[in-house]
Amino acid sequence: MAHLIGPKCRLCRREGHKLFIKGARCNSDKCAFTRRSYAPGNHGQAFKKLTEYGRQLREKQKARRIFDIPEKQLANYYTLASSRSGDTSTNLLLLLTMRLDSVVYNLGVVESPRHARQLVTHGAFLLNGRRVDIPSIQVKPGDILELREHSKKSKVGIELAKIKAKSPAWLKFDVKTMKGEVLDFPPEESLKDLNINSQLIVEFYSR
Repeated sequence: MAHLIGPKCRLCRREGHKLFIKGARCNSDKCAFTRRSYAPGNHGQAFKKLTEYGRQLREKQKARRIFDIPEKQLANYYTLASSRSGDTSTNLLLLLTMRLDSVVYNLGVVESPRHARQLVTHGAFLLNGRRVDIPSIQVKPGDILELREHSKKSKVGIELAKIKAKSPAWLKFDVKTMKGEVLDFPPEESLKDLNINSQLIVEFYSR
């Protein structure tokens, strides 16, 4: 499936917000957004007042770039979120957060969402005992994630074993066995940490 390519730091600068696409580098002095927090291009430093449509568009693009998903897939998530009971904006964030690659990232074993997506695509994880390689699979409470035996012995497994996983309360991860469990759906407070105004995205697609 197609995903975002090209310079990554430009994406943070364009959205005016750190997207942590490069993991640890985003917290270092090498972060391009820290050095130049204005938009890229010759007119990046010029003040531009956004229209309501512009705000909605930028929030949609920010969500796409954080989760590294194409336009069509995000539009499908909106359609699914709006068909469910409850608040559409909250449903949308839940669908994005419960993607397999997003859950792997939230387990705290990788430094960036992009790295999580790469591991899933390469089939490094088992989901409930079955090998999976589709990042967009929806995970639910009670699901078990485990690094494959082959991957545990590889360079990837050795590097992951050195990481001190810091999982949120709705997830659990055991570094010794390299096994994680989804305990519950993420609470609303965790969704707010994404710093995505999903209501603007809903307004964009419901025009």
